[in-house]
Amino acid sequence: MSEFSQKLGNSIIGSASPQVIVKVPGSTANLGPGFDTLGMALNLYAWIGMTLSERETEIHLHGEQMDGIPRDKSNLIYKVAQMVFAEAGVSHPELDIEMHSDIPLARGLGSSASAIVGALVAANALIGEPLTVDDLFQLATRLEKHPDNVGASLYGGLIAACWDGESPADIVRIEPPERLKVLVAIPDFGLLGDGAKTERVRHILPAQVPMRDAVFNVGRSSMLVAALCQGRLDLLARAMRDALHQPYRAALIPGMETILREATDHGALGVALSGAGPTLLALVDGAAGPPAALDAFLRETLRKEGIAAETMLLAPAAHGAQILTAADVRCTFLEKIKGEVRA
Repeated sequence: MSEFSQKLGNSIIGSASPQVIVKVPGSTANLGPGFDTLGMALNLYAWIGMTLSERETEIHLHGEQMDGIPRDKSNLIYKVAQMVFAEAGVSHPELDIEMHSDIPLARGLGSSASAIVGALVAANALIGEPLTVDDLFQLATRLEKHPDNVGASLYGGLIAACWDGESPADIVRIEPPERLKVLVAIPDFGLLGDGAKTERVRHILPAQVPMRDAVFNVGRSSMLVAALCQGRLDLLARAMRDALHQPYRAALIPGMETILREATDHGALGVALSGAGPTLLALVDGAAGPPAALDAFLRETLRKEGIAAETMLLAPAAHGAQILTAADVRCTFLEKIKGEVRA
């Protein structure tokens, strides 16, 4: 068994197949006070199929989430695959690529990170896995510019990671508490993808912050990691508070301040902006039953601001990227993943 399979618990079916299919979870990043450092894999998935081809490259995208994604060699998955080949010292300029995703685009749920991780894992598998899991993590971090989303999608579970932009990134995986569930409210607009919005999201954060805010976040981030490691769900409300990015980004998401302030009064263990947003995330105790009151509060708060939102009750994804290859080449990509796609 390869190092990748040993470390990530991959399921390999029929390794003789010329097509590799990778199932990769979405994620939430910047978890509470853990700006660019804490992430969690979620059970929303993307599937990437990749085959070496002797013909012109073809890219087939399936599902409602694929609108606007390039279908030529400017596609992110193709470019990431070529980076893997270059790193391994091989040349495979033509590929057949397919993708289906249940992860909403530009909503702060790790859609780009899942594409990067899936492409890295698939391309590496196609050429015999010459790169280690850590090699893939380092490549992903450099591509995404921070390690929290890609680390969660690659390794699964909760991750704490750090990167200074130069040295290799470091990562530790944390097993999520069994009772932990995640209720997300996904507004019907994206903050990224539109040029003007992208610039606002990226530049709204200050270049410097007061010492008190830095100390505030160091304390909360440390407490959050300790609480998650020990299953201290009672500490999450205070440990999830943030002073570095959420107060600034709240201006872009009507209703966010109210949700951050009041969600715990409606059953949330803790609440945060997911990634750069606009999705809002509430941690809940799965043993307490369906969070109906919290769900209603999230929807109604956003509705009062004129925002329609979809809510989903998710769970931390225990596994990161998994290789799913199938020996029956007569099956189509969609047939191979049938039954796993979110209804």
